[in-house]
Amino acid sequence: MRFSKDHIYRGFGVASLALLTLAATAQWAKPDIPAYHANPSRSPMPKLFADAERNGVYFSRPYQTASYKMADAIPEVLYQMPCYCRCDRAMGHKSLHSCFEGSHAAVCTTCMSEAAYAYQQHRAGKTIAQIRSGIERGDWQEVDLAAVNDEMLEPLQP
Repeated sequence: MRFSKDHIYRGFGVASLALLTLAATAQWAKPDIPAYHANPSRSPMPKLFADAERNGVYFSRPYQTASYKMADAIPEVLYQMPCYCRCDRAMGHKSLHSCFEGSHAAVCTTCMSEAAYAYQQHRAGKTIAQIRSGIERGDWQEVDLAAVNDEMLEPLQP
């Protein structure tokens, strides 16, 4: 049986349309989650931005200094959290911990909100996986930075 050029072109058109439809509706295996460490660090983590350096305009609001103090309290938690400001793409950050290694987090409401959320959840006894899941869901967006201050800081139980 011989196929005409019309039949061949029509067949390619139908196959292309089917592939395009399949690609457009496919469930992709990996969601777009920013960089984070899946496990605790086995070596010493980089130091967070030094307390002595936390001054000037970047640290003029209570929530800026409080979020860094929260980060100081839970560096191992932040190490395993993604940061949705997408600094992994723009700045090469590896996790939320990276944001607090310099002054970046002090000017980023996403970083500060995620850190405050992680601190509150850790204090409430949530696991790393539960905290990360909440961050991935966007629960950190409910944090009111205007209410974040040193009064929220309490000694964590070991």
